[in-house]
Formats: sequence, C-alpha cells, structure tokens
Amino acid sequence: MRPRLPPLNALKAFEAAARHESFTRAAEELCVTQGAVSHQVKALEAELAIKLFNRERQRLIITEAGKDYLTIVRDALDRIAIGTERLLQRQNAGVLTVSTSPDFAAKWLVHRLGHFAEAHSGIDLRVSATLHHVDFAREEVDLAVRHGEGNWPGLDTVKLSAEQLFAVCSPKLLSGRRRLSKPADILNYPLVHMDSRTDWSRWLQAAGVNDTNIIHGPVLNRASMVIDAAINGQGIALARTTLAAWDLINGRLVRPFPEALRLSKT
Repeated sequence: MRPRLPPLNALKAFEAAARHESFTRAAEELCVTQGAVSHQVKALEAELAIKLFNRERQRLIITEAGKDYLTIVRDALDRIAIGTERLLQRQNAGVLTVSTSPDFAAKWLVHRLGHFAEAHSGIDLRVSATLHHVDFAREEVDLAVRHGEGNWPGLDTVKLSAEQLFAVCSPKLLSGRRRLSKPADILNYPLVHMDSRTDWSRWLQAAGVNDTNIIHGPVLNRASMVIDAAINGQGIALARTTLAAWDLINGRLVRPFPEALRLSKT
C-alpha cells in the first residue's frame, strides 16, 4: 500500500507560510482566511507530531525540522506544478497519439494520413506501431486500434469494421493460359500462408474444393508480408478486409472469387 500522505491543502499552507514567514500573507496568496492557514499548519504539526514553526512576538520562525521538511514539500509541489503544466501544454497543443498494430499502420493507416491532415490541420498526429496492448494509465497514448473481439475490461471500445477473409492475387493471374476461372484453379499456384495453413483449408472447403493438398507455398508471420507477396505475383493469399482494402481500391490486388470467411474478430 502507498504510505499515508498529509492533506495537500495542509502542505500548501505550510509551504506558503514558510515562504512568507507569515500566516496572514500566506492566507492572502491562497485566498483563505488567516485562521484557516493557521488551522491547517497546526493540524499538520499534530499529524506529524513535529513542531514546524515557533511563534515569537507576532513573528513566524520556522524550526530546523520545518526547514528540512520544507525542502521536501517544495520539491514535491514543484514537481506536481511542472507535470501539470506539461500535461496542459500537451493537451492544448492538439497532440493525438494513436497506437496501432504494424500491419494496420502499414496497410491501412499511412495511406490515409494526408486526408486526415487536410481535415484536421490543428492536430499533431503521432502514430506508434506496436503489438502489445496499451496501458493507458502508464503510456502517453490517446487511442489504440487493435484486431480482436473487443472484450477488453476497463476500456471503451468501438467496432470500426466487420471483417472477412478472402482470396486475393495480382491482376496478372487473371489472364494467360493459367488464368483463374474456378476456385480449384487456385491450387495451380503457390498459396501464401499466414502463420499456418488452416485458413486456406477452411476457405477451400467453403468454396467447394475438397481433398486438396495445400502444403505448397510459404508461411509468413505478418499479414502485410502476405499481402505484399500477393501483389508481387508470388502466389495467392488470404487477406482481411481492412488490410487488403487500399490495394484492392488501387488495383494492385483483385479478388478472383467472391467466397469469403466471416471473422469473429474485427
């Protein structure tokens, strides 16, 4: 457990009284009565069981113990003030820090940064591409985009897009002697796999292609690598809606067949 701390108002009253050597001037600074400051200081002395001031002929004399404690209290209050000012400057500067996965950043977000800058010229956007789940209490991140089912306790979540998994390939594979005319033709090409070969088994079964050998083709561990391999004509890949969207819109990828697997994660 965190050690018990004295009340902040009492510490402020003590620091102001020590700086002014007067309860009256401390009260004027803090916009309270002289009696309130005196009461706060007395309560602090009682809680600490230490005398912080001597009262001599209407003068306020800080004790040696008070001087030692003042150094600590002043440093703590200064740190709080500096931290608060930095926080307010960051908020007022319009900084927006977004954390995304590397794949989402590379295949979706970076292509749209120009449009965002035009629409929100006053926002200083910072993008952090990382895989770990953000600890908003400890990291300077305003929002995070992650692929999942949205069940993250303690966080407000917004579903951005439903997703499907479908076959994609270079437009070059739709022409020529080995062109794709039916789902089974996919087996004439290398299949680019993500992590394992289970997704291709599920997609081919959904497309009515059974008893297939899908061992051929590389297994990659990043979705962006899988998509780029398909763009470069190295095989046919399965891609998620959001990650393939930009390349589909711009004609670098095509969907040879409409069959798709619905995904629970979004």
